[in-house]
Amino acid sequence: MNKQKRHEIFSRLREQNPNPTTELEYDNPFELLIAVILSAQATDVGVNKATRQLFPVANTPEAILELGVEGLKEYIKTIGLFNSKAENVIKACRMLVELHDSEVPDNRTALEALPGVGRKTANVVLNTAFGHPTMAVDTHIYRVSNRTRIAPGKNVNEVEQKLLRFVPKEFLQDAHHWLILHGRYVCTARKPRCGACIIEDLCEFKEKTEYLDD
Repeated sequence: MNKQKRHEIFSRLREQNPNPTTELEYDNPFELLIAVILSAQATDVGVNKATRQLFPVANTPEAILELGVEGLKEYIKTIGLFNSKAENVIKACRMLVELHDSEVPDNRTALEALPGVGRKTANVVLNTAFGHPTMAVDTHIYRVSNRTRIAPGKNVNEVEQKLLRFVPKEFLQDAHHWLILHGRYVCTARKPRCGACIIEDLCEFKEKTEYLDD
């Protein structure tokens, strides 16, 4: 995979979707932070169903603290690992109130200090809420990066570092969303839809399929 191929890949992805964003529903950085914490090992669709009920009632750290752990669980009990997620969200909200004037911090160190927030979650918040050119490598991005050979790596950290190095700077802000969406809907895990892929001729995956539709 060379520089010219990568540039053409992201040019096509940008042309197809000029303004990509997360499929999680949110109206401010705090709502995004909570949604991303809840999305670990869960689908965006499932998280959105829960937060559509939660956020009209509680969408500030103080309001979620008012609910308490048991009250919060009632809103998120349809999401996997909801018990531990409720504990983490309450602890994170307490830290936001006590340490950050109830605002979501715009820096990695402070974000990763919050319970339930790892590097991937911090990257999503930094990129989507604050416009940092970060790369949150989830299973979709890991798969697409390795399968296409855009940025092959043995683990998510290696893929993240290679993407930051190899993705042309003009595309870096939105690359994370393009790759997630491409992995979710086209370059799927079980059987990629190569025949419907706009970058099929540039991709270096050796076992191409003619799969078009479900």
